Amino acid sequence: MSTHKLLLLLFFAYFYFPSYGQNNLFTRQDSLRGSITPEREWWDLTYYHLSVKINPADSSFSGTNKIGYRVNKSKQLMQIDLQPPMKITRVVQEQNELEYGREGNAWFIELKAPQRQNDIQYLDVEFSGKPQVSKKPPWQGGVSWGRDKNGKPLIVTANQGDGASLWWPCKDHPYDEPDSMLISITVPEPLMNVSNGRLRNLEHHNDETNTSHWFVSNPINNYGVNINVGDYVHFSNVYEGEKGDLDCDYWVLPYNLKKAKKQFKQAHLMLEAFEHWFGPYPFYEDGYKLVEVSYPGMEHQSSVTYGNGYKNGYGGRDVSRTGWGDKFDFILVHESGHEWFANSITNWDVADMWIHESFIAYSESLFVDYFWGKEAGATYCRGTRLNIKNDRAIIGQYDVNSQGSGDMYAKGANMLHTIRQIVNDDEKWRQMLRGLNQEFYHQTVRSEQVENYICQKSGLDLKPVFDQYLRDTRIPTFEYALLGDEMRYRWANCIGGFQMKVAAYINGEIHYLTPGTTWQNLKKEQPIKTVEMDKDFYTAVFKILHLDTNK
Repeated sequence: MSTHKLLLLLFFAYFYFPSYGQNNLFTRQDSLRGSITPEREWWDLTYYHLSVKINPADSSFSGTNKIGYRVNKSKQLMQIDLQPPMKITRVVQEQNELEYGREGNAWFIELKAPQRQNDIQYLDVEFSGKPQVSKKPPWQGGVSWGRDKNGKPLIVTANQGDGASLWWPCKDHPYDEPDSMLISITVPEPLMNVSNGRLRNLEHHNDETNTSHWFVSNPINNYGVNINVGDYVHFSNVYEGEKGDLDCDYWVLPYNLKKAKKQFKQAHLMLEAFEHWFGPYPFYEDGYKLVEVSYPGMEHQSSVTYGNGYKNGYGGRDVSRTGWGDKFDFILVHESGHEWFANSITNWDVADMWIHESFIAYSESLFVDYFWGKEAGATYCRGTRLNIKNDRAIIGQYDVNSQGSGDMYAKGANMLHTIRQIVNDDEKWRQMLRGLNQEFYHQTVRSEQVENYICQKSGLDLKPVFDQYLRDTRIPTFEYALLGDEMRYRWANCIGGFQMKVAAYINGEIHYLTPGTTWQNLKKEQPIKTVEMDKDFYTAVFKILHLDTNK
């Protein structure tokens, strides 16, 4: 390659694919994964039919993904994602075998048939290989090839963060979801696969295998698709919810059946609380499932995976250290809550994953609030502050598949709890949460859309609040000085122009103040002796001076 051509290529790669952000170096692969490339932008997903044959003997997968899509613009080059060591082996459209090339995890398919705007097209992508083994699911994505206590195979997938393309070919970016999906999984007898949606059919074959066909009738995000293969037993019940009868199914290992029937009674309690706060369960058509797995759990859509040992807390531990976390099963409640925020309302870019995790970390407090009262829920939320690091911004770098800080959990929850105090109307707050689930039902959304909705419905300018807590690492500090009958106060350690209403008890009497970053004065008839900030606002406090001028 000539020097001139190389310089042109580097120029294109640098400006078309952003490389730097938040002091991290990003690669072209990060951009191919995390951005809406020209090879993704021209087509819109409508359907997947994922067929996979699982071979436990050599830890391999093989199969086909039929991809349905609508043509937005007439182009002929399509990007499909599949990570090594998995390989695409053949691509067919309209009985024509197509050529394709590969750049890392991105595969580029050259289409022969004319791609006319608004046409619905289908493409068959055949693949095979030994997918990445997850050594620490769900924090490291991949497939876990384990065995249960009876020595029977237990094979499960979990791939949030690392990507669904670890084990199946797809359009691996959260902005686009198929409208529906069929999942057909073939496994050795007598094992059973449990996936998303409803079981349409279970076929038994002469070669001592079976194929389960699971249909998802709603849009589904890539990482929400899962396979769970084991020696499962099944039981079910019905929850009488806001939209009628909701089928609840439970797939567990046989020796845990008795424990599961007791512990999983909390599923109906979860549904009751979250339908109160968030509105109807978003996937009545596909039902609700809990599936036992070998790792703690994950929010796979309509197929929530569970491995919390049939104990309350998180593996028996109260993450809030307040005692309230011992009263419910953390994994059951938290992961199921993601049916509303993550599966129904999904982030457009993983940089905005706070939309998933902040609301559902806060949902734990709302669950406690619903059953044990407002102060109990607030105490739980305040207790989680010990888990906050304030290490980096909650919102990550856009277009490079970059998540923000893990503070999206506890800090994000406390931000929402703080906003609830600012709104200062619990029924209005509840209607805002329910309204989010109506406004963005089954959609992928950006952070700004959620922020603007909350600002609009609250009637408050909360942009500085979101900027402070989501895009900055500092805890805003309420600075004050007492000068006899006068108090001077302001916000410090914050973004420029920061303004936020806060409640303070001054001489035991509540006052609602709206400090800015410049000094303001409050004068009382009597000397100001005590100032105590409302503990439900996630802020710091610094007393600069207390000068009693009446001495």
